[in-house]
Amino acid sequence: MAPTSSVSLPWAARTKGLVGSIIDSSTSLLQRQTHDIVSFAMGSPAAEAVPSDAFSEIYGSVLADVGAGAFAYGATEGENALRDALLAYLETTPERTTPERLLITSGGMQGLDLAGKLFVDPGDLVIVEAPTYTNGSATLLAYGADIVEAPIDDDGLIVEALPELVQKAGRLPKAIYVIPNFQNPTGTAMSLERRLLLLTLAREWGSIIIDDDPYGMLRFDGEHIPGFRELGGGDPLVFSVRTFSKILAPGLRVGWVDADPAIVAKLIDAKQTMDTCTNVPNQLLSAEFLRRGDLEPHLERLRSEYRGRMRAMQESLERHFGGQATWTDPQGGFFLWLTFGEHVDTSKLFELGVQYGVAFIPGRAFSVTGQFGNALRLCFASQTPERTELGLSRLAEALQAL
Repeated sequence: MAPTSSVSLPWAARTKGLVGSIIDSSTSLLQRQTHDIVSFAMGSPAAEAVPSDAFSEIYGSVLADVGAGAFAYGATEGENALRDALLAYLETTPERTTPERLLITSGGMQGLDLAGKLFVDPGDLVIVEAPTYTNGSATLLAYGADIVEAPIDDDGLIVEALPELVQKAGRLPKAIYVIPNFQNPTGTAMSLERRLLLLTLAREWGSIIIDDDPYGMLRFDGEHIPGFRELGGGDPLVFSVRTFSKILAPGLRVGWVDADPAIVAKLIDAKQTMDTCTNVPNQLLSAEFLRRGDLEPHLERLRSEYRGRMRAMQESLERHFGGQATWTDPQGGFFLWLTFGEHVDTSKLFELGVQYGVAFIPGRAFSVTGQFGNALRLCFASQTPERTELGLSRLAEALQAL
């Protein structure tokens, strides 16, 4: 048999748009290191924030009650136990919904992939925030999107700038991808006025709003801002992607989509060609956690802990980088955004930082056009204040050596 290297493989045209994830690739890189590294790279809950004891107890209970049925195929739209428990929980929040609008997914990423599959054809114009979540833009690129980056500020996406961007593009956007609450990577939140304006523009243009909100339940300061699901009142142009990854554990790979019933019918068809059903044991685990009333107390603990960790990071940043950099002031979520002077290349700083025992995600990872070379993302949620201080002191040493 001829070696693979000599074979001309019949690649699909869409493979040209596959760019992968710098964020996820960093995990593999860090696992290969043998020295201590304080990692601010992955957007992951703190290990001690995962309710593992409760999970162990629930798994035992579920297996005792359900037995081998817990390991069978499940309904594509989600297990009734989780759907019922989630609907009951959402009834206590501003995002109350109905059964026909709900699809359980394999994490938030599957929700984004389904949005791309249903709404993005090759060459379609899609507006994204700049900077934005790497995996979100990579998913859109995989479906052939022609991405236009729109700037953000402390009030989130500058929606007022979109009409001019659309005029320059010479065509209307098929979709607008936004992370409205505690945005990844900046930690900023879109103002109410801009949310309302974006809904108006989406309706005028006939554009789908891909509303990616993994962090909305993790507000630890400030007042609640109504989301697109709440403001839209069931508008079919709002496609809401949610996940348990940031509030319970990323390894569960359980999330949900809230969308118009006609869209959900298509989502079920699409999901059946992807994975048939979401992990059934983890659905049952999540359902029981919700049914027991454990989620809200758990969220309260997370909000308090993450507020303290974010403040500790800001204080440490002031000690080590005061006068050298600026950073955002999130009211929730996982991240803040650090910006140096134009002379600092954070891609080079990343390589040096790993040697010094600290990791982050360089700013260019969050832009399809390679902007933000002097910025970086830090996850404050995953490290204790003591580890944060150690990591940022190492980052300061690396910056001095750059």
